[in-house]
Amino acid sequence: MTYLIYARKYRPKTFEEMIGQKPVVQTLQNAIKNNRVAQAYIFSGMRGVGKTTAARILAKALNCQLGPTPTPCNKCELCKAISEDRSVDVLEIDGASNRGIDEVRSLREGVKYKPIHSRSKVIIIDEVHMLTTPAFNALLKTLEEPPPHTVFIFATTELHKVPATIMSRCQHFEFKKISQKEVINHLVDISQKEKIKISSSGLSLIADAADGSLRDAQSLLDKAVAFSGEVINDEDLKEILGTISKDLLFAFSKTILEEKPDEVFPLVEKVIESGYDLRFFYKELVQHFRNLLLVRSAKNPQDLLSLNEEDMNDLKEEAKKASEEELLRYLVALQQGEPGLKFSSHPRIYLEVFVVKLSHFKKIMPLKDVIQELEDIKKELKSPSGKEFSKITFQEEKVLEEKVLEEKAPEVSNQKINEMTPNKFEEDKGKKERDIETAMKDPSVQSFMDKFKAQVLSIKPIKKAEDDKNKLPFDLGRKK
Repeated sequence: MTYLIYARKYRPKTFEEMIGQKPVVQTLQNAIKNNRVAQAYIFSGMRGVGKTTAARILAKALNCQLGPTPTPCNKCELCKAISEDRSVDVLEIDGASNRGIDEVRSLREGVKYKPIHSRSKVIIIDEVHMLTTPAFNALLKTLEEPPPHTVFIFATTELHKVPATIMSRCQHFEFKKISQKEVINHLVDISQKEKIKISSSGLSLIADAADGSLRDAQSLLDKAVAFSGEVINDEDLKEILGTISKDLLFAFSKTILEEKPDEVFPLVEKVIESGYDLRFFYKELVQHFRNLLLVRSAKNPQDLLSLNEEDMNDLKEEAKKASEEELLRYLVALQQGEPGLKFSSHPRIYLEVFVVKLSHFKKIMPLKDVIQELEDIKKELKSPSGKEFSKITFQEEKVLEEKVLEEKAPEVSNQKINEMTPNKFEEDKGKKERDIETAMKDPSVQSFMDKFKAQVLSIKPIKKAEDDKNKLPFDLGRKK
């Protein structure tokens, strides 16, 4: 018998076996029970979350010999034919390779005929967003008023590319990402059935790499078994997945939080020597600081992070090196810097400079400290009588100045005190006026002023003559 990969071997065959899509499952089951099955559905969501699987189960539920039933038996000939993809009444079409108007026209001609062996004819189009605009237009009338006993099911990973005219004729179901806990529980179940020995941290690594896709998690587990056999250790798994070393991430966070910019360049060199893509490493570094902030802020971080006790303790110890506000500042800066690394022509230099910049972040004074320092300065500027300088009168200010001078410099004479008072401004003003008068009496200055006046007086007759010349034609005209 040919080998079946885990993604096919453990593919759900009933709605109850589907993982992480309870709202969708319940709605479809109730529609079947109440005979309210729509003529067309759109299943959207990321890869590997059960869109096509749900479409096949719905096809079996509508055509099972015991049905229509929300729980197909998977034992009758019709259920087996659909599961093995050999039913002539259930067509599964790839929208990427059958995207033209000619294929849609052939499909429209085919749905006119009644099912041959089944109760309902089900048309499943995967990656429907790949169809051309003319192909979509050709489907409009058929979707709105399909032949009896015909159901269309469209699956897509890019819902925004589906025209609104198609969306309005279908019932839409959004398939969510599968949670990490549900993925791990499913992998544990497979490991027990296949007698695979793998640690909980190894399962967490696979679930993290799958990023919400159950099919990806199954494929990664299959790959790990092919590499290591039935006993999978964490080091082999990290090598297979290309996971960034935990020690390397902690080394970077230590360099940043302990303000050691001199250690940045050797660390970046180590990342490059390890063969990691700098953009992928940066993504993991952002995730690492997110975990630090979560551990520092959340009351029960173990409920949000699927980590063993040792890794959780390491995160808590590292997070103690900074406050919540500082960790938040680091995380925001890392997120804002990601586009720059992505489009940089020198990603290595960009990463080095950016991490050095982060290592100096603690020198930035928080706003509350700046405000407090201003308040302290304001208190220091209080007068001995308790009044602020901005509120005292001129007479009080003069008395205060005299008092300060008497306390700090008793030998200063009253004449010197008077020079330091605001009367000094009037005296300086008079002195400047006297200096100007003296300068104007200088012969050279007087000669210059006489020449300047002569030039101004010579300009006036010329100007008057020009004005008279311009007015002459008008004057002559008036005489006539």
